[in-house]
Amino acid sequence: MTHVHALNRSPGPVTWPTGFRAYTGHGGLREHGDDISIVASDRPATSAAMFTRSLFAGPAVTLSRAHAAGQNLCAVTTLAQNANVATGRQGEENAAEVVRRVAGILGIPEDEVLIGSTGVIGRPLPMGTIRTHFDETATRGLAAFVAGPLDVARAMMTTDTRPKTALRTVGQARIVGIAKGVGMLEPNMATMLAYVFTDADMSPADLDSALRGAANRTFNCLSVDTDTSTSDTVAVIANGAAGPVDPAGFSEALTDLCLDLTQQMASDGEGAIKLLRVTVGQAGDYGQAKRIAKSVVNSPLVKTAVHGADPNWGRVLMAIGKNADDSDIAPGNVTVRFGDIEVYPEEPEADTLDKLIGIMRQDEVGIVITLGLGQAEATVYGCDLSADYIRVNADYTT
Repeated sequence: MTHVHALNRSPGPVTWPTGFRAYTGHGGLREHGDDISIVASDRPATSAAMFTRSLFAGPAVTLSRAHAAGQNLCAVTTLAQNANVATGRQGEENAAEVVRRVAGILGIPEDEVLIGSTGVIGRPLPMGTIRTHFDETATRGLAAFVAGPLDVARAMMTTDTRPKTALRTVGQARIVGIAKGVGMLEPNMATMLAYVFTDADMSPADLDSALRGAANRTFNCLSVDTDTSTSDTVAVIANGAAGPVDPAGFSEALTDLCLDLTQQMASDGEGAIKLLRVTVGQAGDYGQAKRIAKSVVNSPLVKTAVHGADPNWGRVLMAIGKNADDSDIAPGNVTVRFGDIEVYPEEPEADTLDKLIGIMRQDEVGIVITLGLGQAEATVYGCDLSADYIRVNADYTT
């Protein structure tokens, strides 16, 4: 049996796996604080990556998709606060120049560098300040690479309120993940920006299989506002410094790590104060379970009820029922629970109302639905909807 150790919440800072180093600095993308980061392996590596399906994918995604095809990425660079999307040919040239400069600093081929860019859409990168920044960084070389995972996670943030990191181990290998994302968040492949670095020795095929399996059960089960970003990227880089590990054990550890990051992003949703977890069981198949769960977690009426600690189970029935194509769902076979209290079809007694409200007031609210059709189950993750979500997004560019 493989033992997976959830170490990311233990005392002390999360540090890089063997053979990785990182840099963060201020390149003028935001007014204050680090906004450019680089994480690199000091030896050849294997990699796997997934990207947004948006028709308006930015130059960072199109360039990285081409580089990721070789499955030998060794470095990731991220620009925060500017998505460099809808910026035309100049945006493509700017992304390529950033990659070229990072590759030069590291002394590796350009096609071994992945680039992520996140923030406002439709604005060109401030290449003047970025060039000056990279010129200065180049003079320092690898001596500048002293940043830890928390530093990089913080430098990637846009409207996030806190950096997101996670750590797992499998055998002698360590797996470290960093992520950002709190809005424009319902991916079809991964989510916003999430990078995983490990010193495990994994074949490209096993690494790709592990990533896709993990993303399907975690990042693809996340939604804050039903909107898919133009910049979504998830990648894993494995440099083999710790030697080979059991592929099944690695997949288990990677999925656990990605779930941790998923929950961190959901609970930090823009304006959110609560994590919302919706589980649908006894579905005909996994696709149906996930579809119904997403329908509930994405409902503005459900999300506002969670925000107000209002156990309005009728809104959950509405969110299930609007899936008209799932005609095999029969209301008489459905059950709904808030926490451990059934609210449908057996309406709770009046004296349990206070307990229901108490459940809805918790930092994490769980809704469990059974469909009475089969054995499939899916859990999805989201958050409540508050007035602060409107405030953040109404003022995003001004």
